[in-house]
Amino acid sequence: MASTPSSSWLRMTRPELAVFVSGITSMGLEILAGRMVAPEFGSSIYTWGSIIGVFLAALSLGYHHGGQRAERASHGALVRVFIGTAAYIAGVILLGDLFIQSTAGLPVPSRFASLPAITLLFGPPTYYLGFISPYAAELSGRSDVGAASGHVYAVGTVGSIIGAFATTYFLIPSLSVTNIGLVFGLVSVVTALALARPDIGRDEAVWSVGIAAVLVLASLTGGIGLDSRGTTVYHTQTAYQELRVADADGTRTLYLDGQPHSAMDLDDPTRHVFDYTSYFHVPFLLSDDIDRVLFVGGGGFTGPRVFLEKYPNVTVDVVELDPEVVSVAEEYFGVEESPRLNVHTMDGRQYLRETNRTYDLIVLDAYRKDKVPFQMTTREFMQLTSDRLDEDGVLFANLISAPSGPASQFYRAEYKTMRSVYPQVYSFPTAGSVVVQNIEVVATKDETLVTAAELQARNQRRDIGIDLAAELTSYRNDEPTDDVPLLTDDRAPVDSLLDPMVGQRYVVQRTNETNESEADAAAALAVAPRS
Repeated sequence: MASTPSSSWLRMTRPELAVFVSGITSMGLEILAGRMVAPEFGSSIYTWGSIIGVFLAALSLGYHHGGQRAERASHGALVRVFIGTAAYIAGVILLGDLFIQSTAGLPVPSRFASLPAITLLFGPPTYYLGFISPYAAELSGRSDVGAASGHVYAVGTVGSIIGAFATTYFLIPSLSVTNIGLVFGLVSVVTALALARPDIGRDEAVWSVGIAAVLVLASLTGGIGLDSRGTTVYHTQTAYQELRVADADGTRTLYLDGQPHSAMDLDDPTRHVFDYTSYFHVPFLLSDDIDRVLFVGGGGFTGPRVFLEKYPNVTVDVVELDPEVVSVAEEYFGVEESPRLNVHTMDGRQYLRETNRTYDLIVLDAYRKDKVPFQMTTREFMQLTSDRLDEDGVLFANLISAPSGPASQFYRAEYKTMRSVYPQVYSFPTAGSVVVQNIEVVATKDETLVTAAELQARNQRRDIGIDLAAELTSYRNDEPTDDVPLLTDDRAPVDSLLDPMVGQRYVVQRTNETNESEADAAAALAVAPRS
């Protein structure tokens, strides 16, 4: 009786198994590469473009050389490819972080900064996996070259699909980067043994057991790298990013993709650890009626926590995309939902589109230096925020950019975009120079211009729980925007606007750092958080 198509898939030949697993492994490693390099190089379009390009180039080269050597293909050759792949994965797990950090300082253009690390870490194993398909086609026993090639591509593509979905929806949400590497390494070892059966030679057995032991050891050690973030309290991979909570010098910090995003003084949770978060109170000088606040972006809930403490009449809603971030904020940063604090786990734009609530203040705190959700930068989005604000409502955006120079393009484009919707837009650079920093941009629906002098006068008259006299000295209200685009849903080249910032220091001061020179601040902290 002839076998059905489904039963033939379940009874794979050894070449088919090799192609299937190579598809799973190559696609899984490609997604894993993004997670490994993001803490150092970010996850911009340039990083992902480099990853995709390197993997395609390595596979193509492997296909080419494998095809040239296909006449010498054997099951033993397939075994050696998988053993070699597993050995290289062990090296990536053990030394990957150290290698990535070491290559970060290479003198290459900023948009290509991740390319050397990606090429040397993931190019070789992907190249050797490329040998599998032409070898398998040769070993398939089919006389029809077209049929053999088509079958190989089909099996390999099915493997790639499974690898993509399994890594994205199961492995990354469940395991650490090192353990995901362990999974793919052990899969390669087991495949090598399956291909060598039934007569597994001594060399294959010794190499397989030895490499499996190295893989387990590498995953247990967590890899070798330079880490000055303090004592890790919690670490996981979420569906969106790497997340780590670390304690150092009495401060608890939330790191997302290796960058600090929130900090809390363990002895005084409502103290502003980073100086720029003090600017969150500026809207209370522009409006005398702020009772309901929306934060788009939660992180460690620095802003919401301080608002609830300082302003008893304020109710805060927080929209955070990553549910794991919300769980960590509750577990490690003392956040508790209450009648005054409501947390919504969803996309910020989706929430604004679906809610029928209006707010006195909307705080946009979902931007990063290297990764900005373009859908929350456009004119259409700004109009949506205006629609959800009361008549005297205020929009506050925590941007990361430079106030002038080439690295200011994103800031000035966003300023221009907000100005197209709101009659008055003010900005407050937080580091007082042209370096990349947090720039707080405040837009109002009130057409009356509030001068710097009037803001200072209001700061003296009003009791808003904090003195902003020093912060208000950076007041700006008229930015040159002729050379930057108006961001729209149809055209928002955010990655291009962010590109001049790649590789530049991101400067921020802590609130206990007073009279610190700009040079000292830059040397003290190479990356800065968002709240």
